[in-house]
Amino acid sequence: MPKLSALIYTRNDAQRIGRLLDSLRPCNEVVVIDDNSEDDTARIAQEHGATVKKCIPGVTPGAYTMEAQNCWILCVKPSEALSEALEASLLEWRDNKEDDNPGYNLRLRVQENGVWKELAPETRLVNRDKINWTGDLPPTSSVLDQLEGDLLQFSSP
Repeated sequence: MPKLSALIYTRNDAQRIGRLLDSLRPCNEVVVIDDNSEDDTARIAQEHGATVKKCIPGVTPGAYTMEAQNCWILCVKPSEALSEALEASLLEWRDNKEDDNPGYNLRLRVQENGVWKELAPETRLVNRDKINWTGDLPPTSSVLDQLEGDLLQFSSP
């Protein structure tokens, strides 16, 4: 049964990070990499049980996957949240299988002016031992399977 770590990069996201953290119930661990926030981002993350690490100048974001205890990494942004269907899919995936896949794509929906629009799926659940990256998010691969449910992106807090 794979264990799952969420990885989040933040900078002054106090107004919106709580919604994301509340939706990460399928994760065994939450790691927040904070880039010198000047608000209460780190405090809020810690209050939600996340491990908070300070961003180190010159270190590429992808290198922070090594801060996680688990090989499976869910890469999310502070402006996002898991839909209930995606939470259920992740719980089922986590609890029911050993997995040899390198990663999975997630459907994205963005809220703009009160209307939800579907975006192209992105690779957001990855095995760090099989996929490496340097940016904030892993590269999207169209050949990976897709989990049910949506990763919701909010345009305002």
